[in-house]
Amino acid sequence: MSGKTIPEAFKPLFTGKTFAQMATLNADGSPQVTPVWVDLDGDEILVNTAKGRVKDRNVRRNPVVTLSLQDPENAYRYISVQGRVTTIVEQGAVAHIDKLAQRYMEVEKYPYIKPGDVRQILTIVPERIHTMG
Repeated sequence: MSGKTIPEAFKPLFTGKTFAQMATLNADGSPQVTPVWVDLDGDEILVNTAKGRVKDRNVRRNPVVTLSLQDPENAYRYISVQGRVTTIVEQGAVAHIDKLAQRYMEVEKYPYIKPGDVRQILTIVPERIHTMG
């Protein structure tokens, strides 16, 4: 599935230490927002989460999401991406959260996996992109 293209000038926000605010929809239609680490695979956005969390349950019911990333160096520069979760996979998710922990926390392994946690990667295809700055 092809989506919109993340502008080159904004890709560093997805590959640096910038947190995204990810909005999903609760069962009652109300928004739920969570700060998340993000990654890019081409123009697809990757978010790593544990199975069973609120955002996981929400995107399984309704795959529509919005992500907003604000440039930490310039508060008036941001990107907002509306998209759809197209795949949820467990394979490679532990290695992926370790990769993100190296980037965001500067540690070799993600330290907060609890016994019984099942990590998964959400792949988001952008459908609408808005930028400022």
